[in-house]
Formats: sequence, C-alpha cells, structure tokens
Amino acid sequence: MTRREKQALIDKGHLLPLMEEFYTIQGEGFHKGTAAYFVRIGGCDVGCHWCDVKESWLPELHPATETSKIVENAVKYSDIIVVTGGEPLTWDMGPLTEQLKAKGVQTHIETSGAYKLTGQWDWICLSPKKMKLPTDEIYEKAHELKCIVYNKDDFKFAEEQAAKVNKDCILYLQPEWSKRDKMMPQIVDYVMANPKWKVSLQTHKYLNIP
Repeated sequence: MTRREKQALIDKGHLLPLMEEFYTIQGEGFHKGTAAYFVRIGGCDVGCHWCDVKESWLPELHPATETSKIVENAVKYSDIIVVTGGEPLTWDMGPLTEQLKAKGVQTHIETSGAYKLTGQWDWICLSPKKMKLPTDEIYEKAHELKCIVYNKDDFKFAEEQAAKVNKDCILYLQPEWSKRDKMMPQIVDYVMANPKWKVSLQTHKYLNIP
C-alpha cells in the first residue's frame, strides 16, 4: 500500500492511528467507577500545555490500524467502548462507531469538540479547551461538560461554556492533576456556591490504574 493509499483510508476512517487500548475502570465524570474498554486514538493539535498524554499528539507515531480490527478486539472485553485521544474527532469516527453499534455495544467519546462531530454516540463527554473552541453543533448534543480547572480564570471559561450547552447536559469541574491540591478547595467552594456544577476527580489516578 502506498503512502497516499494509506492516507486515503485514514481520511475515510477505515484506518485509525491507534495509540493504545485497554480495559479499565472509567475514572472521570458521570460514568466513573464503571468498567469500560478504552480506545485511544493518536492525533491532536489543540495543544494543552498541561496535557498528560502529549505522546498522543503526533498521529504518525502510532500504527495505522484497521478499524475492523479495533472493533473486533474491543468487543471481547466490554459492552461500553470509550473512544478518547488525542482528539478522536480529528478523524472520521463514522466507520468505527457504525461497526461498534452493529455489535450492540455502547459508544462513548471524550472530546474537546474542536472538530466536526462524526460517529454515532450514546454518550458525549465534551471537555472544551480555550486554545481551540468547540464547534457549535456539539454543544447541543453533549451529555456532560467537563471543564478542567488549572487556575482561577478557568471558572469564568467554564461558565461561558456552560451557557452554550443544552439544558440536560451535566456540568463538571475537574482540577488539573498537577494543580489539584491548590485548586480543589476553590472548586469545592465554587460548587457549593453554584450547585448546578458537580466535582469530577481523576479517580483512576488515585487508584493507580490506566
């Protein structure tokens, strides 16, 4: 297969740069504590300086893998498949989710929303970033909004994002891991003063699991 042919298949979502895949416990947000199979797709140009998986940014570092093989492996482990990244919406998620839904599993995505929403999703976790804001369409479809709090200015950004999502979207504030000791007391106070928000923790890191 030539490089051009391979890129054409990637562009159509039939091949995806697969960084890693693993069966674990969902650590964040609404589904925390739930067993799920994670598929981490490489490729992201949003550029969060505090990103804890910067090795996911360059798609060429990760093998272009047949979508059908990803599906075949994932459904062996769980009926909840979480697609994350990187930024998975960099790529067309249609073929992946179509095949997953054909297997009767639930499809979840964790995304910044910076690119066009593709795919069929049972749960959309929108985690917007200041550097590259979400597309308008995803605000109406997001099931949960997860805003990362790195400093005090992030509370203002979180409110701006909350004003754009649909009325049923669950709102979460989550401390950036390296700032958790400093920001957690502020988040607790903020949620108590603004109870439309909930606290999200990266419980998988406390549990020392993937």
